[in-house]
Amino acid sequence: MLGATIRPALHAYLATVSSNAGCECYRAGGVADHVHLAIRLSRTITVASLVETLKRSSSKWLKAQSPDLAKFSWQGGYGAFSVGPAYLDDLRRYIDDQEEHHRLHTFQDEYRNFLAKYGIEYEEGYVWD
Repeated sequence: MLGATIRPALHAYLATVSSNAGCECYRAGGVADHVHLAIRLSRTITVASLVETLKRSSSKWLKAQSPDLAKFSWQGGYGAFSVGPAYLDDLRRYIDDQEEHHRLHTFQDEYRNFLAKYGIEYEEGYVWD
């Protein structure tokens, strides 16, 4: 879990990595146990490739920030959902309000709700690591 002091720098780092990959990052944010990114995906990169780049690069960066983060790793999976341009402001607000949102809902409950909302079938044992 990431402390509140490192998170703003991590979010800025993730935005920069996205930009360097040719993707526009509209917002990066999150809480101790996960991040949300609002990104316009470049036509030259796949979601999987971008996520791999984000995770690999940020994991190395985090480990270099503090000895306390030497064993940091992202979970193996990820979720990617698309929204239309008309919902971009709502998505930005949602990411900005993560601290408040997660006082009421855990990340696991939130993710299950996303999967249900978008009709994605899953097996609980394979979602978390």
